Amino acid sequence: MAIEPARPVVAAAAPASLLGHHHRIDLDEVLSALVEDGLLVDEDAKRVRHEVRAARGKLELHPFVLVASLKLVDARGGGKPLTVESLTQWLAGRAHLPYLKIDPMKIDVAAVTAVVSHAYAQRYRILPVAVSEMQVVFATSEPFDTRWMADLGHILRRDIQRVVASPLDVNRYLTEWWGVQRSIQRAKDAKADTNDGRAILNFEQLVELGKSGELGVDDRHVVHIVDWLLQYAFEQRASDIHLEPRRDSSPIRFRIDGVMHKVFELPTPVMTAVTSRIKILGRMDVAEKRRPQDGRIKTRSQGGREVELRLSSMPTAFGEKIVMRIFDPDIVVKEFRQLGFSDGEEAIWREMVERPHGIVLVTGPTGSGKTTTLYSTLKVLATPDLNVCTVEDPIEMVSPEFNQMQVHNAIDLDFAAGVRTLMRQDPDIIMVGEIRDLETAQMAIQASLTGHLVLSTLHTNDAPSALTRLLDLGVPNYLLQSTLTGIVAQRLVRTLCPHCKVEVPLDVRGWAALTHRWTLPMPERVYGPKGCLECRKTGFLGRTGIYEMLRVSPALRALIQPSMDLARVGEAALADGMRPLRVSAAAQIARGLTTLREVMNVLPPVE
Repeated sequence: MAIEPARPVVAAAAPASLLGHHHRIDLDEVLSALVEDGLLVDEDAKRVRHEVRAARGKLELHPFVLVASLKLVDARGGGKPLTVESLTQWLAGRAHLPYLKIDPMKIDVAAVTAVVSHAYAQRYRILPVAVSEMQVVFATSEPFDTRWMADLGHILRRDIQRVVASPLDVNRYLTEWWGVQRSIQRAKDAKADTNDGRAILNFEQLVELGKSGELGVDDRHVVHIVDWLLQYAFEQRASDIHLEPRRDSSPIRFRIDGVMHKVFELPTPVMTAVTSRIKILGRMDVAEKRRPQDGRIKTRSQGGREVELRLSSMPTAFGEKIVMRIFDPDIVVKEFRQLGFSDGEEAIWREMVERPHGIVLVTGPTGSGKTTTLYSTLKVLATPDLNVCTVEDPIEMVSPEFNQMQVHNAIDLDFAAGVRTLMRQDPDIIMVGEIRDLETAQMAIQASLTGHLVLSTLHTNDAPSALTRLLDLGVPNYLLQSTLTGIVAQRLVRTLCPHCKVEVPLDVRGWAALTHRWTLPMPERVYGPKGCLECRKTGFLGRTGIYEMLRVSPALRALIQPSMDLARVGEAALADGMRPLRVSAAAQIARGLTTLREVMNVLPPVE
């Protein structure tokens, strides 16, 4: 939790009424102080008063919310709007208190909600945000109302510290935190009643206990916990939610921009009930706890857009571990430029995928963005005059533009059988989720030979290695020569937060190691992470791709032989204009999008 020091205010002293103890700020006092400090001009202050008089229902809102709703511009220059956050920072300076942007992922909700009752916190609009043996830190948007401080200091027998936070955040978390904790406690109590006080101690007991005493998964408290968890994950831009049962207390972790963050802990009996609720939503077998299962949930975010979640359960020593992968259409499907393509890379990619037939492969390890690249490409290609079909395991994201088929190995519907079926469906473009075996590769080649464009994925370190992988599977070299159009290898790297990135000196040795064997000019300036409110003090916001695009030219086709020399193929590809992953990564660093350390963490080692 990062608390910013109060910013000095170079202005006349605040009116006595605004600084008076035991007093909540009101709109007239705020407007007068804003005019005195030069943030507002008289005309804007009069406009705010007029608007409030015209809409009496708004009088219950905090003055900052009223001012910010009119989208006024800071009169001190720069053209910046007066937002609730900027007004809160100004108020912190006025009150000579630190300013805090509340990051709920860095707050122990169970600990802070135990400090003071919800009714008392609601009464004085105070939000505990940090607890230690010596002190408690409270966030408030009413820094001049101090009626509660002496009472709480006496009751808690600890030092009371205050920080100033946005009234929107204070109001939201006053409702959310106590509501979630109340649901957890009541769900825990219900579980304790049904279990007669017994606890899960080991795997042997787990199997027995799982057969009886289940907390009702439709219990409204459990429903509340699950709904809050999903909404929280959407807001935090999580790509995966991990529910991990342990002996006593079970953590919940989010993966954000490729990095895992612990965000919450539930009592293990409550985690069991939450897991059952999620399994019901995903149409999974709730009674089956010993076998892995898959499912999917379709829900809506608070903004109203549909979001899909792919579920996977796995039995562990203390219960079922659930991983939910989030497929938000706004994140999964992007324009080519948003994927991280440079102008040249976009031109090469379009040339590959806009051909009427051939095979285009996307390679890379799990989590390297292959699915995003393929779905974004299919969205562009799927015009009304084309029939786009996919066979996937599982279907990552349901899209109305495609005809999507799910692999079912239990009924012998594998990738090869799926492609065989799709070829009788009059397709123009076929997307195969992954080429795993010779039969699937042969069917993809057959589809290409009969005049279809085939897109698929492989797991290899770089683009030339895909050729040897296909040969190792048993694909005849002459079929690869006649069907393969291009191969793209990719990785994902975290991008620097545009709001706070700072210029840093270039690590010359690191740059030399990155550009090994390729003579690239050193960038004039490079940037590093700093951390701000927008990126939750991480210095990174989002991810982008780095790419290695290999076009299968006539010269390369001639090199595709049963005993192919991979090094020679790589050299020929470079001579044909292929830019290796390292060169693409260096370009992203030179553009100021990422850092040397980030790209070195994801690049394959130099052979």
